[in-house]
Amino acid sequence: MEANEEAESKCDHFLRWLQANGAELRGCAIRCSGPSTGYGVFSSSSSGGGGGTSGGPEVLLVVPLDLAITPMSVLRDPLLGPRCGELFEEGDVDDRFLIMLFLTVQRLRKNSPWKPYIDMLPTAFGNPLWFTDDELDELKGTALYRATTLQKKKLQGLFEEKVKHLVGEFLLLDGDSESEVRFEDFLWANSIFWTRALNIPFPHSYVFPQSQEGKGGEKTPSSEQSDTVWVEGLVPGIDFCNHSLKAQATWEVDGTGSITGIPSSMYLLSAEQNALQAVKEICISYGNKGNEELLYLYGFVIDNNSDDYLMVHYPIEALKSVPFSDVKGRLLELQKAEMRFLLPRSLLDHGFFSESPVQDKNKYSTSQFHSYSWSGHRKAPSYLNTLVFPEEFLAMLRTIAMKEDEINQVSSLLEQLIGSGDDRQPSDQEVQAAVWEACGDSGALQLLVDLLNVKMMELEEGSGAEDCDAKILENTHACDVLQSNNIEGTGQELMTKNRWSSIVYRCGQKQLTRLFLKEAVHALELCLNEQP
Repeated sequence: MEANEEAESKCDHFLRWLQANGAELRGCAIRCSGPSTGYGVFSSSSSGGGGGTSGGPEVLLVVPLDLAITPMSVLRDPLLGPRCGELFEEGDVDDRFLIMLFLTVQRLRKNSPWKPYIDMLPTAFGNPLWFTDDELDELKGTALYRATTLQKKKLQGLFEEKVKHLVGEFLLLDGDSESEVRFEDFLWANSIFWTRALNIPFPHSYVFPQSQEGKGGEKTPSSEQSDTVWVEGLVPGIDFCNHSLKAQATWEVDGTGSITGIPSSMYLLSAEQNALQAVKEICISYGNKGNEELLYLYGFVIDNNSDDYLMVHYPIEALKSVPFSDVKGRLLELQKAEMRFLLPRSLLDHGFFSESPVQDKNKYSTSQFHSYSWSGHRKAPSYLNTLVFPEEFLAMLRTIAMKEDEINQVSSLLEQLIGSGDDRQPSDQEVQAAVWEACGDSGALQLLVDLLNVKMMELEEGSGAEDCDAKILENTHACDVLQSNNIEGTGQELMTKNRWSSIVYRCGQKQLTRLFLKEAVHALELCLNEQP
């Protein structure tokens, strides 16, 4: 009961602060959305039309951009602005660091003008940076485990090198010599930024007001309202919208005030054609993201996520140890090759084993692959339209897998193309064409099979096969506090939400690895059968 009263008190204080700073709640309310989900934005039963056209979308919430926390607002801040301006001009900090530094300071200031907003923000997160050691162990073998370990080490170094001293300096300027900044304060600010920041299209004249008028008062081209500058920032109020794939609202920027009546503002617009009648939570979409990104940034996953993807990475360290690594490295540079690729689940929709294939039979034209062969010796493979792996990805693998005679053939083909005395460098497409003619697909597909087998071994080490994860998820239920008792009547055990999210993500990675490995093995078999 006390917790609910405290949450309501914080919310009332925040709403008064919002309205005192020019925000308007026209068709919504901000309130606690649940014991574990923090606050959310809800439709208001008293909604009487918030500025939308009759029968059309409704403006639910309007927040002046002056209230947004952006690099510009940090540089204008009386306490932080002068020192941050110096650091920014010296190139010691970037835009995101400025916002995180600002949030860290405001969290520790005893009389911060941002206290009503800071008090509303979550103090714990579900992203892996906040996992216990046991929870983080559930991610071993995944790309997310490595990314989390490296990122936490990087943040700790940044805290010791810059943040600790700077925050202490700002608190002293504020007359506070007692408060001590901890790494957890900076980690909190980092998580607040990544879970709540929006990429905002500010009017150019708002970001650069000094360029709005030229000599004699005439307007310059850069001051036209259509010009925008994209800036990352937090918008109090708007940022309490939670995520849903079926969004009930979107946000927009009103530069002139023609829509909201408030110039230079951000507004929440109902996605419904008619005003929201029943009181329900209003969510926005964070975009079509896989569980790896959702868990890393926002701290949640979606079971059976159709936007999931698998990241396949060829380590640069491994390239240094392969035969003729210098030559291959140069050819990869000429191709502007990436060493890591994201393989979306959607690629499997047109693969060899698609259950409901909706294939684009003209995905690759025959003429495209004729251009890959000067001699006509290397024919386009029969499996081309059913191959799920991107051509740029295979081109990178072909290059790494080349044998000595194939390297010599590539060099000869490129020399014929540009001439031995020509200073012109071959284009990326020309290099890919030469590698294709010399190698075909067998080496690349064998290397891909090896990479996916290694990935599967890493994923299964310590946690077992995919069906082991599926069985755990079938017999458990996620909760916010670890409990060992069964859910009455179900026989299911409770586990922490963090551990549950990790297993959902890990199981999805095993499934995708298995499916893409199956595709690669079959493609390799077909390729070997077609070789002369």
